[in-house]
Amino acid sequence: MQEIRNIAIIAHVDHGKTTLVDRMIYQARQAREQEKLGELILDNNDLERERGITILAKNVSVLYKGVKINVIDTPGHSDFGGEVERVLNMADGVILLVDAFEGCMPQTRFVLQKAIEMGKKPVLVINKVDKLNCRPDEVQEEVFDLMFTLGATEDQLDFRTVYGSAKQGWMSYDWREPASDITALLDTILEVIPAPQVEEGTPQMLISSLEYSPYVGRIAVGRVTRGSLDAGMNITLCKRYDIQQKQKVKEIMVFDGLGKAKVETVQCGDICAVVGLEGFEIGDTIADFENPEALPPIEVDEPTMSMLFCINNSPFFGKEGKFVTSRHLKERLEKELEKNLALRVKPGPNADSFVVYGRGVLHLSVLIETMRREGFELQVGQPKVLDKVIGGQRCEPIEMLTIDVPEEFVGRAIEMVTRRKGALIQMEGRGDRTHLEFDIPSRGLMGLRSNLLTATQGEAVVAHRLKGYEPYKGDIERRTNGSLVSLETGLSVAYSMDKLQDRGRFFIEPGVEIYEGQVVGEHTRERDLNINICKTKKLTNMRASGSDDKVMLPPPIVFSLEEALEYIQEDELVEVTPKSMRLRKIILNEIERKRKNSDINC
Repeated sequence: MQEIRNIAIIAHVDHGKTTLVDRMIYQARQAREQEKLGELILDNNDLERERGITILAKNVSVLYKGVKINVIDTPGHSDFGGEVERVLNMADGVILLVDAFEGCMPQTRFVLQKAIEMGKKPVLVINKVDKLNCRPDEVQEEVFDLMFTLGATEDQLDFRTVYGSAKQGWMSYDWREPASDITALLDTILEVIPAPQVEEGTPQMLISSLEYSPYVGRIAVGRVTRGSLDAGMNITLCKRYDIQQKQKVKEIMVFDGLGKAKVETVQCGDICAVVGLEGFEIGDTIADFENPEALPPIEVDEPTMSMLFCINNSPFFGKEGKFVTSRHLKERLEKELEKNLALRVKPGPNADSFVVYGRGVLHLSVLIETMRREGFELQVGQPKVLDKVIGGQRCEPIEMLTIDVPEEFVGRAIEMVTRRKGALIQMEGRGDRTHLEFDIPSRGLMGLRSNLLTATQGEAVVAHRLKGYEPYKGDIERRTNGSLVSLETGLSVAYSMDKLQDRGRFFIEPGVEIYEGQVVGEHTRERDLNINICKTKKLTNMRASGSDDKVMLPPPIVFSLEEALEYIQEDELVEVTPKSMRLRKIILNEIERKRKNSDINC
């Protein structure tokens, strides 16, 4: 039987996980079809490449010194905690990757805590030691203190440390002595990470992940924890609530480099993909046909945020998208539920709407962005944080927030966070930057990142993770400015926009199609202002001195999807189509809006 090592790579966003896995593949000469250095193989999803983050966990394998190393690349964002938790079930050890300058960040802690609770053996890799102001020795001490705080065992605390630069392609045991390749890391994996325990008996495999192929449908991915699985064998699928289904395995594949290879049998301890199962879910167990024994299902963190998804009913619906009906929306959300563990969907207040629950704004915005690229048109409401009643008291989710800023912006950053009910826990200098730690309600994070980046001239490094539930902290002041709302449907005209410049800032350019009820800008005052920017200049046969000057308008404010979701108020929606993103009022007609407001005030 072939020797196997199963490892998961865990790290904070942008600390170099995916680059490191690419280097391991290059070193093992598995990526013959891509000898071009610098192009990431793993982050093959367009969204992942654009944002520079890993969203979906992926499996690859590397053959080194006759040992097969199964590598699982995990997401670093706590919003994708559902992904992280289940893939750790497949690993025997973890590579903890930490930036030599930034050190331990909140998301590193989030995933590391899960790994330690599950008893995984860690190997510490301190990456980016070629950076200016890097502090590898201090970071190593920080990691030790963090693992001690998280309740690591003596065996886990006795971890091996490897230093290097994944980007430059080297790893060594001393960061002052660069090597020529990453042999030091691969050797350490073989020495330190335990081989999977071989258990004889009836077959057992927990489905930890899934893939989809247009040819064979859904494919179950997991690790064989007992016995062996054969192609063509009859099995029992053990689902939740003691439901058992008799099924047959059609094909079995193992991960081979970047692809998969068909095999007749998979031994205990290896990670494989099973084709031919019907109606399975993540957390189900593939067990023996005659004497099935189920494994404990995967537990996933509860959602902390909800958002209303509804069909696009604006005057411009159906112009850009292929999928515009509630049936399309329902089917797409149900499909997403099959693989997105941390997601929940419930029927909304109307027949054409759904309430979608997720782990955060990023988690839900990635789903929306994926759907719009697939050709969907939809509208989404303001994100709402989910409260809980604990011991008769209203409690809300609290996040641990860390901000790294240059010294001159520290006061401004602290003021912005404390205004949102944040409490400063720790403050320390790191070179020419200052590291701040806060406890802040989840709802206080909405819109905070973009405001902080503006206030610190783009210098702030912001990260957060869920800490737990605490008593409600009181009301937080939200956006104080009202909206500029269009009164007419038509083309926006530079002449009208020029005359209304003193009333606020615009989100659109001249010559853009707009509709009645669309939010076209931000008012300088608190209340909303209805404006007509489709009005053209009345032409006369008289010359007017000085009034025919060329109109000069400042550039419009352009929102990203997350910024738009954090910006809108309760009575507004974000309209998302494959080519456009617009802000709008829920009630488009001005008279109906006024009537609704007067009814509420009564």
